[in-house]
Amino acid sequence: MNRLPFLNGTCAMLASVLMLIASSCGSTKDVTYFQDLKPGNTVTVTAEAMAVTIQPEDKISIVVNSRDPQLTALFNLPIVNKQIGQISDMQGNNQGIAGYTVDTNGEIDFPVLGKIYVAGKTRTQIAEYIKEELVRDNLVKDPVVTVEFMNLCVSVLGEVNSPGRYAIERDRTTILDVLSQAGDLTIYGNRTNVMLLRKDGDTQRIFTLDLTSGSNIYASPAYYVQQNDVVYVEPNSVRARQSTVNGNNVRSTAFWISLASLLTSVAILIVN
Repeated sequence: MNRLPFLNGTCAMLASVLMLIASSCGSTKDVTYFQDLKPGNTVTVTAEAMAVTIQPEDKISIVVNSRDPQLTALFNLPIVNKQIGQISDMQGNNQGIAGYTVDTNGEIDFPVLGKIYVAGKTRTQIAEYIKEELVRDNLVKDPVVTVEFMNLCVSVLGEVNSPGRYAIERDRTTILDVLSQAGDLTIYGNRTNVMLLRKDGDTQRIFTLDLTSGSNIYASPAYYVQQNDVVYVEPNSVRARQSTVNGNNVRSTAFWISLASLLTSVAILIVN
């Protein structure tokens, strides 16, 4: 038996297999953020600077303070235990301020002032309106009104280290803030096609971001997140191949490694 042609064919196949394996490995261009930005560059954020506005079913806290605590107490909801049935200690632990839930008409029922329309307004606008009304009606001379978010969240799904719901605690929270809270993308996350779903009335809007491009991120309408947004990080091709049973199909690295090992063993047997 002439082993040389068979051996040459085996070696050629083995070389091809090794090239396929090498080409299947990820490269830094797939995982590095902001590839178009260099040290010393100046980048302008062209995305619309959208502050979070209140929507029906959102919950907010409103606290009024002044030099007369007894007077302002009329406008503040009572402090309640965060855990039902749990008694707070002397330092006030386990307590929190009760909040206002915005009704379907976009209103809250505020003490003394009555119904206030807050839908579509920012925290600052709500605070300024209440302050003006208190002064105009001569109810409080020097009020300080503080409005805080209570249940505003963004959901993060897919190839991140800690999927879940994350609170929006300030007016301009970015997609980068949210992904940081979720522990960043895993090595298997597709950084070039991060999806953000946003409900706008009866319409579901879909945005995609390329995290490898700083100019794409800073220009995207999805750069600033809104309450109830859903961020989804899809798996890259490596993770998709691993999702098959045992990862053993003709596209998986494990399959080609096994085949290479088999061909090497055959070649050794023929040589010997």
